[in-house]
Amino acid sequence: MEINEVIVVEGKDDTVRVKLAVDADTIETNGSAINDKTIEQIRHAKEKRGVIIFTDPDYPGERIRRIIDEHVSGCKHAFLPKGQAKGKRGLGVEHAKIDDLKRALEAVYEVREGSYDEIDWRPYLVQYGLMGGSKAKTRREFLGDRLKIGYANAKQLEKRLNMFQIDLKTFKTVMVEILAEERNSE
Repeated sequence: MEINEVIVVEGKDDTVRVKLAVDADTIETNGSAINDKTIEQIRHAKEKRGVIIFTDPDYPGERIRRIIDEHVSGCKHAFLPKGQAKGKRGLGVEHAKIDDLKRALEAVYEVREGSYDEIDWRPYLVQYGLMGGSKAKTRREFLGDRLKIGYANAKQLEKRLNMFQIDLKTFKTVMVEILAEERNSE
């Protein structure tokens, strides 16, 4: 699979792993200490070819994703579920199986610029037990995996659902499946 956009990853090991999965160029942020020079490089790549942000599914990876999003609008996003990023020595893109990387990069989300109808997600997050309950975190993990938008706390989940324009029908369908599986496993 060949990808035209430049893929932003955290380090050299991520680049090596991604290149085993797809034919693509990468920019490495060298961890969470992302500097102005790297931001400018990402901005230039975005203008010329487009950018896919593909960071680790952990706090530093999410922090890098937010920093890039603040400075370079219109980037695409690929997410790898935590379960697919676990290795013997840690958590990250560099530990993922090649097929999991391919699937994550096939399910890229593009943030749409301009106007669209934002949904007030808070009542739905409460209704489906995605915030404030003992199972909320696990449910958000399952939802993020199924929608391919990554794990997020309740506040970030609201933002991602709108940012990636997830419609209410899709959300409800996935949540009904998750709740049914939860009941069946008890």
